[in-house]
Amino acid sequence: MADELGTIAQEAYVYLYPLVTMDLTRRQLTNIESGRVPGRGPMNTFAHIRTFPDGDFRVVRPNFDTLYSTAWLDVSREPMVISAPEVQGRYYLLSMLDMWTDVFAVPGKRTTGTCPGHWAIVGPGWTRQLAGDLERITSPTPYVWMIGRTQTNGPEDYPAVKAVQDGFLITPLSQWGRERHPLNGSIDPTIDMVTPPLEQIKKMPPLQFFSYAAELLKINPPHFTDQPIIARMKRLGLAVGRSFDTENADPVIRRALEVGAADGFKAMQAAGQAMGRLVNGWQINTQTMGVYGTNYLQRAVTAMGGLGANLPEDAVCPLLLSDSDGKPIEGANRYLLHFEKQDLPPVDAFWSLTLYDQNGFQVPNSINRFAIGDRDDLKYNHDGSVDLHIQPESPGIDKDGNWLPSPSKGTLGITMRLYSPRPEVIDGRWAPPAVKRVG
Repeated sequence: MADELGTIAQEAYVYLYPLVTMDLTRRQLTNIESGRVPGRGPMNTFAHIRTFPDGDFRVVRPNFDTLYSTAWLDVSREPMVISAPEVQGRYYLLSMLDMWTDVFAVPGKRTTGTCPGHWAIVGPGWTRQLAGDLERITSPTPYVWMIGRTQTNGPEDYPAVKAVQDGFLITPLSQWGRERHPLNGSIDPTIDMVTPPLEQIKKMPPLQFFSYAAELLKINPPHFTDQPIIARMKRLGLAVGRSFDTENADPVIRRALEVGAADGFKAMQAAGQAMGRLVNGWQINTQTMGVYGTNYLQRAVTAMGGLGANLPEDAVCPLLLSDSDGKPIEGANRYLLHFEKQDLPPVDAFWSLTLYDQNGFQVPNSINRFAIGDRDDLKYNHDGSVDLHIQPESPGIDKDGNWLPSPSKGTLGITMRLYSPRPEVIDGRWAPPAVKRVG
């Protein structure tokens, strides 16, 4: 009996982990005045990042392809209308995630095109009619995380991107067609604004974790396919719509929850090291990303290591783990990534290669280049193939345009980003070639 309850508690921890992570993230990112910190702001307001990070910026694995426009929506009382401007063919997307971290809508170039658009994000249970010029999108939960990305072709492109970002608007339905009034959120001094959400969860006692999750279940409906895990959690006293009484819980259940939480976290850590397929030294994960169904372990691992993941149809990001000899990528070495003409990354938008140190941070270099890709002035070989040089020193003035500078020591992390990848990327028919050490 105790062993079975422990197994259920482990399943429950994995199932609930993304929900708790999202709520802690929402509270921290929105508990701030508008415009104070790039990428953060009150509920129902866009928070834009206007420039790429410099070499000293400490955010893990930032991209140098798009600039972000993020917002947390509260559609519990009324819908919020999201507006996008004409972007003149520019790649952009507004990925919308429910509180379980599932992507449920992605307005953008791939899906809705690049003409102006207006989408009414409607909360669960809201059934009234909308004006004829509004497209209805129903969110599974009353809170939504919207992560917008706009193609940015280097710093010289910032003014054009800023104009696009300024055209992204959020309007409460009650104000639609009227003068818009700015929304100001209140600041809650009890919210921990310093400790990252993942660290908060690691330090959270198991009973507090499950109690917190029970409160979130009152307002964030489980998905329709979650009935089996919901039924199993009832055997632990965890029922949708009810608080979890930690004080009066059966000692056997209390022990099961404590053991299950620890085992669940260990299972997530172990699974995180094995997610995706390994091809030519690249780890590629396209299975059940963005929408997870009942693969709760995949969802939890993604929440722990890459909260806010895109659908693979929008972006796939292979990670380089080793060179062609199976050895880690070291900064002191020289490497070559060669694409045959017929094997260039198959994308409908664009692709890039970004270099980081072993901790996932970009490294300052003499030419201030952190990424390279098909939007750069690459020099192609006579047969249409292309060589990218990854090394500390210049490969020569005639090859500098194809050079991704690396630090002279330490293990490197390299990420390829494929935007609007074609089907052969998603189904595994294409993979990046191996990176070869040449010196």
